[in-house]
Amino acid sequence: MLRKTEVIKLRQIDHVRHERQILGDITGHPFITNIRASFQDRDFLYILLDYVPGGELFSYLRKMRRFDEDTARFYVAEIVLVLEYLHEQQGGVAYRDLKPENLLLDEDGHIKLVDFGFAKRLGNNDDDRPVETYTLCGTPEYLAPEVIRNKGHTTAVDWWALGILLYEFLTGYPPFWHQNPIEIYKQIVEKPVVFPEQPHISDEAKDLIRQLCTADRSRRLGNISGGAARVKAHPFFRGVDWTAVLERRHRGPILPPVRYPGDAQCFDIYPEEDPASEPYTDEMAAQYDEYFKDF
Repeated sequence: MLRKTEVIKLRQIDHVRHERQILGDITGHPFITNIRASFQDRDFLYILLDYVPGGELFSYLRKMRRFDEDTARFYVAEIVLVLEYLHEQQGGVAYRDLKPENLLLDEDGHIKLVDFGFAKRLGNNDDDRPVETYTLCGTPEYLAPEVIRNKGHTTAVDWWALGILLYEFLTGYPPFWHQNPIEIYKQIVEKPVVFPEQPHISDEAKDLIRQLCTADRSRRLGNISGGAARVKAHPFFRGVDWTAVLERRHRGPILPPVRYPGDAQCFDIYPEEDPASEPYTDEMAAQYDEYFKDF
């Protein structure tokens, strides 16, 4: 549920429209939440999605402190297939907000990517170069250097974020961190990824993270020629049967404690909608209804 007054106030009209449009285009992928319908009433926009009962992968990571490499590999492999699909089969959709909070687990322990609010279809230029976009969006610890420098960015930002995600899976924290987001941005732009002594991380995992978190995106794995196929061929994924991954042949390493289809115990309890928030006035309707007309 999205309150229209909030969408307008936060200047999210384009984001909401992109989200609905892209969700409609990409429905049916095994690791993405399916949109079932979208509609509106006087005050709200509604997007109806599949219910994913296992909760956020983030909450399991916090409980377990970190994942072993087999667990991390299982989930990263599923995300690689999502990025390959978005970037290469959906005409250059940049997801732009990859982080553990946006990865839910279904009852069999498989990934479902949610929240396409920052997703944008970039496509390609006539000369087959990816189109660039300039919006600063995403979560500070996961932003690629080119987003911070505001030099224009492409789908390459998702491969950088995948490297950060794998690092966080294996250590329990992201490689660039500070209380102050400005300091995080400085670190990302100026410093290489450094690995801790403990826990032990394999050379293959370190190499994959370094190749994904390469500041020069023209040399970043996933963005160089060969695209996602080059990522899948990396030694970290040696032995992975990519067809079996796509077909969800194996249950996930983490099985959520789901007791029945509508079980909500894997989620935190969130406050109900505040009834005292601003009404959507006739003046607003006159100005903004046209933006919501296709919802």
